[in-house]
Amino acid sequence: MFGEVEVQSGLLGDEAGLLRRRERKRVEKEIQRFGARVPGLFFAVRTVALDEVVNLRKFGFWLLNRAEFDDLGSGIGNDSGVLLVIDAESRAASLTYGYRVDPFLSEMDTFKCLSKAHPYLLEGDWRRGIVAVARNMDKVLRRRWWQALMHRGRFQPRQRDGRKQADELLRRIRFGPDGESPANEAKA
Repeated sequence: MFGEVEVQSGLLGDEAGLLRRRERKRVEKEIQRFGARVPGLFFAVRTVALDEVVNLRKFGFWLLNRAEFDDLGSGIGNDSGVLLVIDAESRAASLTYGYRVDPFLSEMDTFKCLSKAHPYLLEGDWRRGIVAVARNMDKVLRRRWWQALMHRGRFQPRQRDGRKQADELLRRIRFGPDGESPANEAKA
């Protein structure tokens, strides 16, 4: 769908031009902070302006698997990454993470991280939105790391029923994490 070529990229790719120079510096500092606080993993950001027909989540998955991140340390592969893709046209965001990160995150974790950035992204405050996602992802992954130390067998790679989980995630986005429809709240 997006091609078979490798994509050269830094950990911050602002193709949509959403960030000013000073904001870029702040986001780059946050990306470095993430790498220092969560060793062996990395956080990357890509801003794009995609067509309506492109699925942001699929694009993020493709990019994480195809990108060659220039500023990664040796020994860290794309399977150790968390990628935030922001579409400037739709003001939508998607989190994609590698296979090494997969056992430690749930769809609810990523939903909560993106929810923290939601107000900033809606207002076009891209820097604060990106920083909110990075900091919350940092907290989640460090908490999961400690939990993994205490319960070693609990965090194993899991098999996923992709369609079922996608439907559940859409339901949570539309109706909130507790599953209550805004229409039902109005009737109550």
